[in-house]
Amino acid sequence: MEIQTERVRHVVAGSGAAGFQTAIRLFEGGERDVVLITENRKAGTSRNTGSDKQTYYKISLAGDQMDSVANMAQDLFEGGCVDGDTALCEAALSARGFYSLVEMGVPFPESLFGESAGYKTDHDFGRRGTSAGPYTSRLMTERLEEKADRLGIVIYDHLQIIRLLVKNEKIYGFLCLDTETDEYRLIWCENGILATGGPGRLYFDSVYPESQSGANGLALEAGVKGKNLTEWQYGIASRYPRWNVSGTYMQVLPVVMSAAEDGTDEREFLLPFFSTREDMMSAIFLKGYQWPFDTDRIWNGSSVIDLLVYQETVLFGRRVYLDFRRNTGNEEICFQKLSKEAYDYLKQAGADKGTPFERLKIMNPQAAEFYKEHGIDLKEQPLEIAVCAQHNNGGLSVDCWWETDVRNLFAVGEASGTHGIKRPGGSALNAGQTGALRASQRILQRCRRTYEKSDKWERETETEKELLREAEMFLETMEHSSGEESLEEAWIHAQKEMSASGGMIRSRDSLLKRYKEIEEELKQFPKGLKIILKSQRSLLFHYRELLLAQRAYTYAMLDYMEHGGKSRGSALYTDQEGRKPLEQLPELFRCRLDQGEHSGMIQEVCMDHRECNAWWRPVREIPKTDLFFENVWREFRLRNHLIKK
Repeated sequence: MEIQTERVRHVVAGSGAAGFQTAIRLFEGGERDVVLITENRKAGTSRNTGSDKQTYYKISLAGDQMDSVANMAQDLFEGGCVDGDTALCEAALSARGFYSLVEMGVPFPESLFGESAGYKTDHDFGRRGTSAGPYTSRLMTERLEEKADRLGIVIYDHLQIIRLLVKNEKIYGFLCLDTETDEYRLIWCENGILATGGPGRLYFDSVYPESQSGANGLALEAGVKGKNLTEWQYGIASRYPRWNVSGTYMQVLPVVMSAAEDGTDEREFLLPFFSTREDMMSAIFLKGYQWPFDTDRIWNGSSVIDLLVYQETVLFGRRVYLDFRRNTGNEEICFQKLSKEAYDYLKQAGADKGTPFERLKIMNPQAAEFYKEHGIDLKEQPLEIAVCAQHNNGGLSVDCWWETDVRNLFAVGEASGTHGIKRPGGSALNAGQTGALRASQRILQRCRRTYEKSDKWERETETEKELLREAEMFLETMEHSSGEESLEEAWIHAQKEMSASGGMIRSRDSLLKRYKEIEEELKQFPKGLKIILKSQRSLLFHYRELLLAQRAYTYAMLDYMEHGGKSRGSALYTDQEGRKPLEQLPELFRCRLDQGEHSGMIQEVCMDHRECNAWWRPVREIPKTDLFFENVWREFRLRNHLIKK
């Protein structure tokens, strides 16, 4: 098995906003032996996702609003299952990360006098949200990419990571498939940075761009600990294009209707579950900034809408749509009868009239234009929706420098699991930028201490020879497939099973069944699959990574239930001792709320070829720092090797 090899001191994997920022920070810190590898330079979540007004969450930087690093860190920490040291870093470096993007040309709005105005977003205790429009993260990625190109940072495109080379809990390199030449390449490195995003292909019902796959399964296989893998964010999104229908899309009060698979039997299925039309519309309005499904809001709250959409699509097999062409019941809306919050907002926006589409054009014309650009005219046709996986709040476990338990391997962006149960909308973009800064700072500190290359780095070591032999044996195994099940069919089956068992609604029996299926398939992988290797090799490795990720994630969910975990965040765990949000709903929705019982503990998971294991530890509290200037100054100089001890 021929494998091309080369050496690069620092390898950044991923061409999203976090990956580019990490490479830039390393390069500007004086490191020139940096390579960014990516399977597809134009793919990924940062570049291909958004919403009506995609939010970037930052510390308040305008007006007389009281805010501080301590306040923001505490708010992040109180999301539950969050380590205080990473929360403090995300708060302390928020302004620095934000302004670096502003200086690169990301058009975040500011007042005449340079203030960066903010607004309230999901799970936000202040007004820290800002936005550059529906494509905020795309604009970030494009400006970062332009800067990386100006600096001359080397980018290897079309390289798909298929295995992490780890020995004695230390990263040595990345085994890749060149998807253009179909050749294998091995890149030895001193430092590896995973900026590969979340496991976007884990679920069938997903708002992740189809180009987003992630590499968490490979990292977990290599011995990296997973953290809070149970914690996801699900919400209502359009099926095509894959796009969150949050914010203005819901605040303009579209009709929510369903139809049979063939389009017949249309009906407004929400109405029987609300006392009045106005109560229903007020709940729809709240979905705008209470967008993620939240178990705290299923009793007399807006998240009952997510349950009803799930019931209609998953349990009844019907199709659900948002209709912006008309008002509910084809009647004029008496806006004064809406909740005060909804009425005041719409009136102040000048949108207390007309149809949902006309209100959308008044409040957010960009949001309307987005769908038209993708072939759907909301003025003329309804928009098909479902409850979809949108963000993994957990991920790989990192310390306050975003380093994993595998030495010299860092995880930034959604690949790292710093968020916990609930996170403010847009905080993932802030975490990606601050995590990139922290990881690069750690690497640069070490480089200042041991910068000179040694002979050991230049020559092949015995450990590398052993890892190369293991890589060759692994590739030999992947060549032996036999069976009748097509890879595409197996892929779709795995995704659908995960959506049904480990998505927004989770029951122990369905999770256990799925976990056992995955274990069995991985034992014989890739036997049983019908594969034409030369044309499907890339898909084969992606499917293997998908199964590895599903194995760890389903195990984490089962372990959470075994430890008495109940419904929390964006996941409802079926519990026969609980109660239903509405009596008309099925037994599957019977549950009890965790109510913070486990929010002070963090579940970590690791796996090997034999078994998965999980353990629980207390959250790391927010550090009590000594901010006396002279002490901070001295410690800073010591840490960065500017003075000798």
